Amino acid sequence: MTHVPTPSAPTDQTAYAERYSNVAIALHWSIAALVLTTLPLGMFGAANDNPAGQLATDIHKPIGILILALTLVRIGWRLTHRPPPLSDACATHLKWIARVAHVLFYVLLLLLPLSGWWMSSAVPIERHPINFAGLEIPFLPVPRGWPSAGPARMMHGNMGWLMIGLVVLHVLAALRHQFIDKDNILARMTPPAVSGKFSNLLKTPNRDS
Repeated sequence: MTHVPTPSAPTDQTAYAERYSNVAIALHWSIAALVLTTLPLGMFGAANDNPAGQLATDIHKPIGILILALTLVRIGWRLTHRPPPLSDACATHLKWIARVAHVLFYVLLLLLPLSGWWMSSAVPIERHPINFAGLEIPFLPVPRGWPSAGPARMMHGNMGWLMIGLVVLHVLAALRHQFIDKDNILARMTPPAVSGKFSNLLKTPNRDS
């Protein structure tokens, strides 16, 4: 007997079409890992005026430059590759919140490194060059002195706290979608092998005996 597939059964190709591209996924998780690494380093360096604090700051700076570079790549990719649409089951106001959150992420991912770079370039005290993979990143051609470095420092610190808050809200929203709404939204931004595991978490056990 010839097996006739059920027309309504989703295929792997359909499921893949609802996911972000592999490049977008790689950029997302790379930037996320770098942000989660550099935030505590920056906070530790700002709170400790000693060799350990300076070392944390010296590591913090090139990571920020890398985040800036990857964010520019990600924005370029986003402009040329349309992301998968949100589910029609998602409420309109939640879609707007998601869009606003994504815009805020992009703004912070650009302005945080730039303000830190500005601050490092403008401080009137001894400046520590930003070394990235053996290359020395030049200072920005900005006015040197506290009238220039001070506002950049305040902007950098305040946006750092805003980034922490946004990351927490983003994680909580993703967990809510996955385990309360059970719409498998995490599968959109995870590799196929991982997204399959998330999908299995949403399956209810078969009670048929």
